[in-house]
Amino acid sequence: MNKAELIDAIAAESKLTKADSKRALDAFLNATGKALKKGESVVLIGFGSFKTATRAARNGRNPQTGKVIKIKAKKVVKFKAGAELTKKVK
Repeated sequence: MNKAELIDAIAAESKLTKADSKRALDAFLNATGKALKKGESVVLIGFGSFKTATRAARNGRNPQTGKVIKIKAKKVVKFKAGAELTKKVK
């Protein structure tokens, strides 16, 4: 499912217009991004939680040349599915 399909699904489920659904989805994505950037976690009970973690610097290998390269440390976003979402997927 891509973003356009998700907007269509939100509109159908919530009886909102597609334009309102797009604004709601964009607002959610912006708010989530801002919270994660500040180092906060976003917890949606039943759905799951988003949080940031720091991935340590490490050595990697260029697959074309086999040469060892250094990969810098960086922040990554992690998602852990909630119990209700896990049940729906099974």
